[in-house]
Amino acid sequence: MPLIPVVILLAAGLFFIAARSGGTHQPTPDLIAEAALESPDGDPVGTVTFRQTNTGVLIMAEVNGLTPGGHALIVHEVGACAPDFSAAGDHFNPEDAEHGFIHPAWKRGEGTRGHGGDLPNIYAASDGSARADFFTVGFTLDTGPRHSIFDADGSAIIVHEKPDAYGGEESDTGNRVACGIIRPV
Repeated sequence: MPLIPVVILLAAGLFFIAARSGGTHQPTPDLIAEAALESPDGDPVGTVTFRQTNTGVLIMAEVNGLTPGGHALIVHEVGACAPDFSAAGDHFNPEDAEHGFIHPAWKRGEGTRGHGGDLPNIYAASDGSARADFFTVGFTLDTGPRHSIFDADGSAIIVHEKPDAYGGEESDTGNRVACGIIRPV
């Protein structure tokens, strides 16, 4: 077979594959990761489980030892938990987006939905326990894509002292009261 028809056939096949995939990353379903949460004193205070689906990540959090009320739960950009948890860095934000779910620019149809690590608040009962399940498309457990939480330095999940106001500027969520490094299971 001459070389030119083979090249054309290969190019057509690659074009067909790219067209079928939409040119975007397809997540690997059923990847699972966990973060064992610790207090600043190193005491275990809960677990956050992450499960990749075809359309995003299901997050299941169980936390104890909190003050009653709302607490921000946010994925941070570095997989490290130093004693004051500052080693976890800023919010996971691969798209360099503005903070919060209700940023004024998004009401005008500008920009993206917020930091990839922005999550809903969790609420602790009077006994200090909180349980929450929610879903996000802000990141993936797959390695490789820009929005993967498993980049070169990993990611951590932080429970903050106060709830997130979901507004434009990073709200005052207070001290970091629990931290866990997110690890594949």
